[in-house]
Amino acid sequence: MSRAEAEALIGRYYAAFNAGDAAGMLDCVADDVEHRVNEGGVRRGRALFDEFCSHMGVSYRETLKDMVIFANQDGTRGAAEFVVHGEYLQTDPGLPEAKGQRYVLPAGGFFDIRDGRIARVTTFYNLNDWIAQVSA
Repeated sequence: MSRAEAEALIGRYYAAFNAGDAAGMLDCVADDVEHRVNEGGVRRGRALFDEFCSHMGVSYRETLKDMVIFANQDGTRGAAEFVVHGEYLQTDPGLPEAKGQRYVLPAGGFFDIRDGRIARVTTFYNLNDWIAQVSA
């Protein structure tokens, strides 16, 4: 895969995210995708990734803006930097109570790409910043 193809794949993944299209996100990932979430565990496989996407769609409404996507020359690794504009809709266990709070949060993602699909996605953001925003 070329650098441009890898960047386009990551772009499709995030376009599906912004559209609330979990099926479109699933189309971008490998069957054995490894999903690493900030401050969380590792989910392996499309079924657990799909479960996570379903949960996120109920608990949060988010749009990613100011997206910048990078990939290495051979298209096997990539990254994206963006700003999350969100609304906290339903309380997540162990987190502050959801009351429709809005937040703006810098974030990023890192990717391994194999056979034209995302094989790993790792997401980073400042959880303490998010907690402060939704607790204010």
